[in-house]
Amino acid sequence: MSLDAASPQTLPDIIVSAVAIIRDRRVLMVTARGRDVVYMPGGKVDAGETLLEAAQRESREEVSAGLRPDSVRELFTVVTQAHGEPEGRMVRMTLFAGEPDAEPRPAAEVSALHWVTTADLHRCPPAGAEVLRRLAASGLID
Repeated sequence: MSLDAASPQTLPDIIVSAVAIIRDRRVLMVTARGRDVVYMPGGKVDAGETLLEAAQRESREEVSAGLRPDSVRELFTVVTQAHGEPEGRMVRMTLFAGEPDAEPRPAAEVSALHWVTTADLHRCPPAGAEVLRRLAASGLID
């Protein structure tokens, strides 16, 4: 057996962009049909897309609203274990904040919208929980 076969394979990070729509010290999160966790509206970055373009596209697909271009700001990037992936597979999620360009409503695979605070940490996968902690530490949500 070669040394390469015995060493663990390094899996590439999953590159994700998401949006933070914040109202009344709560942030919008969603649930997908058949899932029990809440997560940030967003998803994987397609080839040729910027992080912001992916965030806007995914947000429109999931909550029927993007962020108004004049209000968008990049907040931070979370790097943590990817939910439902093998140990060591990381997700790298960049979060953008701003004002929605329409009233958010469930679309595509999203079954419900939830306005959450850190009281909902137990409902989140690792990346979502870290987002809530950082938003609270920044004074944006409770």
